[in-house]
Amino acid sequence: QVQLVESGGGLVQTGGSLRLSCAASGYTFSNNNMGWFRQAPGKEREFVTAISRSGTSTPYADSVKGRFTISRDNAKNTVYLQMNSLKAEDTAVYYCAAGGWGPRLDNWDYWGQGTRVTVSS
Repeated sequence: QVQLVESGGGLVQTGGSLRLSCAASGYTFSNNNMGWFRQAPGKEREFVTAISRSGTSTPYADSVKGRFTISRDNAKNTVYLQMNSLKAEDTAVYYCAAGGWGPRLDNWDYWGQGTRVTVSS
């Protein structure tokens, strides 16, 4: 059974940083692409970034480019999202996804339960 468990969310001030983690189990982590999405209050879930199996491809949404960095540790079955220079508009529930690629939600096979990030201005 595939499980994705996010952690690291919380409350942070504008300009601050957070690092999210997503621990995966139940499948061969190193054989799968991983992604991060987010859903702000009253909005649809949107693509943030993804990382290929090898880690060599890492597309980002324009809204986070230059501020967020995705990485993975295949030995620990974990993907990370380092978020710097946080803005109020980054406030959302952040979801980890596995087994897909690209910005379409229906391209991804597995989802975590989400971790909430609140950026206070």
